[in-house]
Amino acid sequence: MNKKCAQVQNMTNFSHDQAAGLRNLVTLQTDSSTRVITVTGGAKGVGRTEVTVNLAAALAEQNKRILLIDENAYPHNICTRLGLKARFDLAHVIRQDRKLEQVIVPGPDNIFVLPAQRGIHALTGLNRADQERLITCFSQITEPIDFILIDTAMNAETQVLPLSLASEQVMVVISGSAVSLTGAYALIKMMNREYAKRHFLVFINKAETKLIAQNVFENFACIVQRYLGISPEFAGFTELDEKISQSRRLCKPALSLFPDSQTGNNFRLLAENVLYAPRRDYFNGLVESFMQRLIHTSHLSMTNLTV
Repeated sequence: MNKKCAQVQNMTNFSHDQAAGLRNLVTLQTDSSTRVITVTGGAKGVGRTEVTVNLAAALAEQNKRILLIDENAYPHNICTRLGLKARFDLAHVIRQDRKLEQVIVPGPDNIFVLPAQRGIHALTGLNRADQERLITCFSQITEPIDFILIDTAMNAETQVLPLSLASEQVMVVISGSAVSLTGAYALIKMMNREYAKRHFLVFINKAETKLIAQNVFENFACIVQRYLGISPEFAGFTELDEKISQSRRLCKPALSLFPDSQTGNNFRLLAENVLYAPRRDYFNGLVESFMQRLIHTSHLSMTNLTV
C-alpha cells in the first residue's frame, strides 16, 4: 500500500473505539433539526433496503424518530420488508387526493414509511403553486423527525441524483463484487465531477469476514482518493449471516429479532457512526426544507448518471 493509500486508511477507517472517542469531541444536536441521509449503491443487489431498515431500527433504539422515504416499487420496497401495507403514495398528496398523514405508514417503534416512487418522479412537473402546497404539507408534520432515511431504487428511472443532492449525507452501500465496486465508483465520480459532491459514507455489506470488509473499503477508498481526490468515510460493515434472511422472511429488522447477535451489533455501530459522523454538508434542518431542496434538485439532468 503506497503512502497516499495509507493516509486514506488512517483518515477514514472508523472503528468502534474511534466512534466512542467521537462522543467526547462531538456534541449531538439537541434542537429540532432533521438529518437527511440517502442510502444508495452503484448496482442492484447490494442490500440497500436491508441496510436502511436496520439502520432505522438501530436509530429508533436510541429514541430517534425516523421517516423512511422509499423510492422502490412493490414487492422490493420497505413496506414489504417490514410487513406493512401501503395504500397510497406521495403522488396522492401531490394530486391532493390524500393528506400527507394519510399516506405515511406507521411502522415498528419510532419508524414511519412514506412510499414515494411515483411522487418523486412527478416533482419535475409541478408548477410553482403545487410546489408551495407540497412544501406546506411537510411543514405541517406535528411530531419531530430526527432522521429522514431515503432508500433509492436502482433502475433506469431512479432519482438517486436529486435525492442524493438534496440530502445532508450520502451513504453508498457496497457488497464487494466487481460490479458493485465499479458502479459505486462511477456514482461517486459523477456526483463529484458534475455536482461538486465531496463527502460520502461507505458501508460494506455481505462481507465474508471483518478483515475482508476492511480490505474492500481500504482498496476502494484508496482508488477514490487517488483518482478523485476525495476521502470517503467508513460507516461500518456486516458479514454474511443467515439471520438476515430469516428476518427478511419474518418481515422484521434483523437487529430487532436478534438483538444480541453480531449482526445486530454491527448495525448499532453503523447508527453510532452516522450519529457522530461530521456533518460536512449541513443543510437547514427542517423537514419542509428538504422537500424544497428535492423539488429544486429534481430538475437536474439525469443524463450523466451511467452506473
